[in-house]
Amino acid sequence: MNWRVSCLLVCWLPMAAHAVDIDPGKDPVPSVMWAFYHKQMLGDAPFVFDERVKLLAPPFAEDARQVPLEIDARAFKGEVVKILAWAELNPLPKIVDFQPLDRVLPWLSIRIRIEQATPLRAAVLTRDGLWHVGSTLIDAAGGGCTAPSVVRTQPGWEEHIGEVLGGRYPRGEFSRVRLRVAHPMDNGMVSGIPEFFINHAELRDQNDQLLATLELFPAVSENPNLAFDIEGAGQTRLLLRDNSGNQFDAAVP
Repeated sequence: MNWRVSCLLVCWLPMAAHAVDIDPGKDPVPSVMWAFYHKQMLGDAPFVFDERVKLLAPPFAEDARQVPLEIDARAFKGEVVKILAWAELNPLPKIVDFQPLDRVLPWLSIRIRIEQATPLRAAVLTRDGLWHVGSTLIDAAGGGCTAPSVVRTQPGWEEHIGEVLGGRYPRGEFSRVRLRVAHPMDNGMVSGIPEFFINHAELRDQNDQLLATLELFPAVSENPNLAFDIEGAGQTRLLLRDNSGNQFDAAVP
C-alpha cells in the first residue's frame, strides 16, 4: 500500500471512530422530523443536543407573523463557525445562517413567522466540527406564514424599502446593536405575490472589515428586527441585499 494512503487511513480512522462514538443525548423536545432535518440541515454530521445553546421564544405566539427569537451561543465564544436556525413544521423552515467573526458575539435576536405549533432549533457548529443543537417548543394559533403582508397595506410602502432604524446600546465590554429594516419579506405563499425578501446581510466596521454575515430566509418577519452584540467601539455598517438585487447600506454610530 502506498505510504501516503496508509498515512491518510491512520489519520482518518481515529476521527471516524470519534464521530461514531459521540452520544447525541436525548432530544429535549418531541419531534417526528429530527432525522430529516439532521440530514437536510446538518448533512448527517456529528451533533449533540446541548443545553448551552439557549433558544429563547415565547411559549405561545400571540402574533404568529412577528415572533421574537433569541439565539444565545455565548458559551462557545471564540469557537463558533456558524449558527443555523429553523422551525421544523413551518412550510418554509429555514430562518437564518449566521456567521459571527472575532468581534461579534455568538448571540442573535430576530423576529420570525410561525405557521403552527413547532419545535424550533438552533445548531451551532464549533471549530472541532461538532454541531451543538439547542431546542425549544412554541405554540401558535397558526397562519403566520400565509397571512397577507401588513407592509403592503401602507400607502407609499415602496418608497421606504431598505430604510434602517437602529441604535447602539453600551453593555460593559460590548454594545448591543438593534436594527429594524423596512421590507415586506414576501415569502411567495400569498396568492399573486412572488418571493421578495432580504437574503443577505453583512456587518462591517468603520474600516470596512467584515464582522459577521447572515443569510436570511422567508421565515423572517416583514420589517426584520435584528440585534447583535459587538465588542469594541466605532461605527457599524449594515449592508443588505434582497433577492431582486436591490442593495442597501446603513451606518450605526
